[in-house]
Amino acid sequence: MPAERLKNFLDQQGVKYLTITHSLAFTALEIARSSHISSKEMAKTLVVNIQEQPAITVIPATQKFDLDILKKAFATGEVELTGEDKFSKLFPDCEVGAMPPFGNLYGMDTYVAESISAQEYIAFNAGSHSETIKMLYHDYEKLVVPRFIILAA
Repeated sequence: MPAERLKNFLDQQGVKYLTITHSLAFTALEIARSSHISSKEMAKTLVVNIQEQPAITVIPATQKFDLDILKKAFATGEVELTGEDKFSKLFPDCEVGAMPPFGNLYGMDTYVAESISAQEYIAFNAGSHSETIKMLYHDYEKLVVPRFIILAA
C-alpha cells in the first residue's frame, strides 16, 4: 500500500487526518474535483533538482509549473524538474507522480509556496493516484518544517 509510510508517520505523531479514496486521477485539479476538496487546499508536489540535489516543491493546485518562477524563488539558475524515470528510486513506495509533500520521509528538503500556508487545510496525494490525505496545514508545517518560497512572476 503506497500510503503506509506516510500514514504510519502521521499516526506516530498523533496527527489527525482524513483519507479520501477517489477515482483514478492524475492532476491535482482532477483530484480536488473528484474528492470534493477546494482547489485552494489541494497541493501539487513537484520534485526538482536544486544545484543537483533533489528536493520537494509544494505549490497550489491552481498554479501552473513555471521553471523560471522557481529559479527566481530559489535565486539560482540551477533548478530543473526531476525526470519521472528517477521517481521510483526516490519514492520506492509511491506510484510515479503521486508522491506526498513530505521530503523529510525521503531524505529531501521541502519547499512550500507561501500562499499555501494561509490555508487552514492542505490536501495532497498519499502515494497513489486514488488516495488523498487532508489535514490541518498547521500540523503539516509542524511535521515537515518546510522552507518557504514566494512564487511571483
